[in-house]
Amino acid sequence: MLNQRIKGLYGITPDKDLNIALIENAIKKHKVNILQYRRKTQDEKRKLDEATQLLELCLQYNTLFIVNDDINLCKKVGADGVHLGQNDIDINSARSQLGKKFIIGVSCHNSLKLAIEAQNNGANYIGLGAIFKSSTKPNASYCSLSTIKNIKSNINIPIVGIGGITFKNQKIVLDAGCDSIAMIEGLFGH
Repeated sequence: MLNQRIKGLYGITPDKDLNIALIENAIKKHKVNILQYRRKTQDEKRKLDEATQLLELCLQYNTLFIVNDDINLCKKVGADGVHLGQNDIDINSARSQLGKKFIIGVSCHNSLKLAIEAQNNGANYIGLGAIFKSSTKPNASYCSLSTIKNIKSNINIPIVGIGGITFKNQKIVLDAGCDSIAMIEGLFGH
């Protein structure tokens, strides 16, 4: 089952020119289980090129490859799945375009209602956060550890915690009920 692969370290690429050596080093050193390509450029050719390079890297290390927000790119490169924010295409539309073999993750911030809705609509995992202050999204809504525990007891799909997580504070996030922890700065910020 796809959901069982959502665990461990979930790396998210920094939104800047691709540094394959840095990303490969992080995947090797920290056994990154899932890598999300998150790029806010409008340059479609560049995104396709970068995503293709990352997919090859992920295949080499048996890492799941997720594309942020972009279903067409996900299909074009043959990624493992897509991650959707609340303002992106809805899960049902994404699923009808992608089919059952693709992983779909959804950001649910700190909302039990959104988490249950995502699960009922067939999401493979949800993202909760920001758990700690994040330099990537300084204005993100806060999600407490007790909120994670509450949501965990009400759903049965994996939870990915995000926001200011580092190797120093990751244990308390996992202990609160997250199956996987997402890192951008904590992993690639050095």
